[in-house]
Amino acid sequence: MQRRRETLSAWLLLLPFVAVFLLFFLLPAVQTLWLSLTDSSLTRTSAFVGLANYATLLHDPSFGESLLATLRFALYTVPPLTVLGLVMALLVDHYTARSPRLAGWLQGIYFLPYVLPISVMTLLAEWLMNPAGGVVNHLLGMQRAWFADVHWAMPAVAAATVWWTVGFNMLMFLAALRNIPRDLYEAAALDGARGFALFRHITWPALRPVAATACVLQLIASLKVFGQTYILTTGGPFNTTRVTLHYMYETAFTQSDAGYAAAIAMAFVCIVVALSLLQGWLLGRRA
Repeated sequence: MQRRRETLSAWLLLLPFVAVFLLFFLLPAVQTLWLSLTDSSLTRTSAFVGLANYATLLHDPSFGESLLATLRFALYTVPPLTVLGLVMALLVDHYTARSPRLAGWLQGIYFLPYVLPISVMTLLAEWLMNPAGGVVNHLLGMQRAWFADVHWAMPAVAAATVWWTVGFNMLMFLAALRNIPRDLYEAAALDGARGFALFRHITWPALRPVAATACVLQLIASLKVFGQTYILTTGGPFNTTRVTLHYMYETAFTQSDAGYAAAIAMAFVCIVVALSLLQGWLLGRRA
């Protein structure tokens, strides 16, 4: 009787999550999959066409270009976000015992951009990289239109994204650092370990699982990029920053081809899942 009550209580606690998951995640996914098998627009549902949209997708150069742009963005953001997050966390942890007030200020400064909405972040990025009087051009002594340059538009968007989101990784690494027992450092110091040796043999082994998790999370977030490129560059110049979600948006709402847009969405989900699993497997194998 007691076990039955515990089981019932567990299901009652899970019921809200299950309902939300089925209603807002699983059902829309199934509907999108069905939509991708039709030749539908935004206003009408057309006949079933099977895998015709996916066959078209395989020979669509615009989809390939948008996918390459997405991968470039991920390449420009995932490594810096992981490394800078680690460095910032180490810096905050270093001053925690020596100057708690300074450590608190640093932690707040590093994390503050992450709480900004994307509209504010893009306005600040445009101001900082303004070709006429932006801070970046002033410091570099040039007048480059970063978001309108074919070669620099994507790196500029990536740099703005790194500045905006690195605080999340910093907090992840900082939490892991503060869970490392200080006795390990004291024992290693008695054995003569100093500086980088402490990081290599104590800090990094403890942070390696967190680093792997951060890499996977940042890869997924970078592959799903849309807002930054849409607001800062609108996919230009010459579609060099038109990422996959941007192409899907244009297909659905500009060309009113909902069936093909759904096929893009389903194919992209498979690619994101595959890349995330591959990265997780490679990091786990290396660890």
